[in-house]
Amino acid sequence: MRAVGSGPWTDESVRSKIFVFALCASLAAGCGPFLLLPGGALDGTPAATPSDWSISDEVDTVQLETNPSDPYSVNIWAVGMGPALYIHAGANRSRWVENIEADSDVRIRIADDLYDLRASRVEDQAEFDRFADAYESKYGFRPRNEKVTEAYLFRLVDRGAS
Repeated sequence: MRAVGSGPWTDESVRSKIFVFALCASLAAGCGPFLLLPGGALDGTPAATPSDWSISDEVDTVQLETNPSDPYSVNIWAVGMGPALYIHAGANRSRWVENIEADSDVRIRIADDLYDLRASRVEDQAEFDRFADAYESKYGFRPRNEKVTEAYLFRLVDRGAS
């Protein structure tokens, strides 16, 4: 039988765990997204938009920043196809989707590089089908909802090109 106040949940142990959790949470606050938690403005090195987004093939997730006036960033899967990078929310009208609909200027961070891009919703089923094929090739399965009229798929291109 263990004495009261001993073991892994002593008062000192609990205080230490709460301190570590609070420290981690405060470090994540106001920064880029942390795991599944959204963040604020992304930092990094501004980079020229590539003419071919095959650089995104090497990473599963990128960081997306929306709403330049009050930055909101998330980790998200992305598929590069030539001069465009695609992000997909399925039929989920998430906060970042609403932000893009209000202001199409976004930023993407891959490694330490930041790209200033403009988003536009894909409305052509043939383009969506090409994306779905590339998505399956990269991630091993197809998007859940492939109806372009129901899903939120965005094409991201250089701000000067749109």
